[in-house]
Amino acid sequence: MELYNNEQWLEDIDEVLDIMPELTDLAGSSVLVTGSTGLICSALIEALARWNDTHEKKINILAAGRNQASSEARFASLIDRKWFEIVSYDAVSEGLQEDVVCDYIIHGAGNASPNKIMTEPVETMVGNFMGTYCLLEYAKQHHVKRVLYISSSEVYGRASHNSPFDIDDYGYVDILQPRSSYALGKRATETLCVSYGAEWGIDSVIVRPGHIYGPTAQASDNRVSSMWAYAAARGENIIMKSDGEQIRSYCYVLDCVTAILKVLLWGTPMQAYNVSNKQSVISIKELARILAEVGRCSLRREMADVAEKKGFNPMQNSSLDASALYALGWRGLFDAKRGLLHTVEILRNLYQ
Repeated sequence: MELYNNEQWLEDIDEVLDIMPELTDLAGSSVLVTGSTGLICSALIEALARWNDTHEKKINILAAGRNQASSEARFASLIDRKWFEIVSYDAVSEGLQEDVVCDYIIHGAGNASPNKIMTEPVETMVGNFMGTYCLLEYAKQHHVKRVLYISSSEVYGRASHNSPFDIDDYGYVDILQPRSSYALGKRATETLCVSYGAEWGIDSVIVRPGHIYGPTAQASDNRVSSMWAYAAARGENIIMKSDGEQIRSYCYVLDCVTAILKVLLWGTPMQAYNVSNKQSVISIKELARILAEVGRCSLRREMADVAEKKGFNPMQNSSLDASALYALGWRGLFDAKRGLLHTVEILRNLYQ
């Protein structure tokens, strides 16, 4: 079964759309979404598509990706819709085609896989910076209304405290470690966005998601939340390779989608917003425990090898203060237990 035809998934989308009446402001506009087959942006596209299914005036959706076949397979249910189009975009080697016309850009393309960050640090850093540079140049030349850049909570680095990160609370990042290509690439790209605003008047906003999970994660995704969700859906043991004491701001992907759309429509230009649900700030160990419970499987501890340890996020506490996001009127609907339960149930239904 295709995800867009899954009853639970559509019910979840409908639930978050019910608290987003301002999406009518996008009706008649064209929204370009890069990283369209990824965890966050594929969910965002399907939320906009579901909105179109129930409204007469449509939002034109441009799904940008580097693999045409992958995009067509992912959005098979949408290909024939007049308001949906797949466009070519590679964050490293090329910009957008000149004939692409859009009013808004949501930029989510980039390497976020821990394994690939370690094996492809150059592509990780260059893809973040140059991919965004190409889009900002396009925005300058084509009078795009607003660019939203999906950054990461990893920009904060290692904290010198044990409290949630505020927007301007930056910690240490080791610039001589290849693993830092991700965090520093995100930092540099955020500065590029605000620099285009200062020099060229390009309207951009930034979101910094915490640890996002959901059924839109691909089976090859090696982030622990995704690997464990798939394991739970298959009834396999959850294997934890650290003590699991690290604190993370987890967030169900559809709550992240509404956060992105809130910031796109209401965010202050050249400002960043943390994406974190207060009800989902938990330890990695608690994440594993919940997934083992909802998957009715066992939780086991194993030692990580040297290569695996190098790919670990070095942040002990990466919880986020999302006060600025809440001030826009956003609220998360899925606490950790409910979001993880729905994720496992949907994956089980899709792949059993």
